[in-house]
Amino acid sequence: MYGIVASFVLFVAVLFGLSIVFGSFFTVQTAQVAVITRFGRFLRIAQPGLNFKVPWIDALAGRMSLRVNQIILTMETKTRDNVFVTIPISVQNRVRPDKAYDAYYKLVDPTEQIKAYVEQVILGHVPGMTLDEVFASQSSIAAAVRKELDVDMADFGYEIVNVLVTDIVPDPKVKSAMNDINAAQREQVAANARGEAEKILVVKRAEAEAESKALQGQGIANERRAIIAGLQESIEQFQKVVGGASTGEVLQLVLVTQYFDTLKAIGDNDRTNTLFLAHAPGAVKDVADQIMNAMLVAQNAKP
Repeated sequence: MYGIVASFVLFVAVLFGLSIVFGSFFTVQTAQVAVITRFGRFLRIAQPGLNFKVPWIDALAGRMSLRVNQIILTMETKTRDNVFVTIPISVQNRVRPDKAYDAYYKLVDPTEQIKAYVEQVILGHVPGMTLDEVFASQSSIAAAVRKELDVDMADFGYEIVNVLVTDIVPDPKVKSAMNDINAAQREQVAANARGEAEKILVVKRAEAEAESKALQGQGIANERRAIIAGLQESIEQFQKVVGGASTGEVLQLVLVTQYFDTLKAIGDNDRTNTLFLAHAPGAVKDVADQIMNAMLVAQNAKP
């Protein structure tokens, strides 16, 4: 009987000793802190690693992560030009290691508290801007939110690492109207560019045509001068060989010779089509007379 009681007492003593040992030591993971209380009153903040507490007297009230936490918020407000917009905001925050007490005891719901401060800042900035200004000021809105939050949340033991305004989402009808306006403006710019290009093409085409006409006229004039010079040289050479021949007779002979040479050249060309010409001697004389008259008229028209 005595042995049984002794064994029981020993067993209870071992259990008591083990409970003291296991109840006295605890570990805190990296990037965490633990809140230790004594009879319900805050005692200290336990740092990462192996820690000691008085069993049955000290209690582990809770643990807090020191990692960066991201809160996704969506704010809806109205701009100065009466356009409702939805603004997704990402708030990155973490507990300050030196203010873990404030972060644990002062706030019941940190997420709701941060959301309330963000709404306050957004409602203080966006309603005073137009929609275009809101799109152009995303970074400044994010900076304003971070500045206000960092000051306000510092008293509660939180640090605002960064605030990101990820998008500006207007009402679908407004977005569609903005796209239509943008498309119309781009089409107007494109139409102006096409008009300027067509104008340049017309001007260049007119300039090229004018230059072509001028060169063509110069070519014709040069050709006629060459013909006249050739005729003049032929007349002078003929008169030197055959004395007593008048200029008109020599010119008629040259024109008739040129006439037959032209017919021969036309006949030698493989691509020549059928030509119907009055080939009687009188017709040839009429052609020569017309050429002579034209040359005399041109000669008399010279100043």
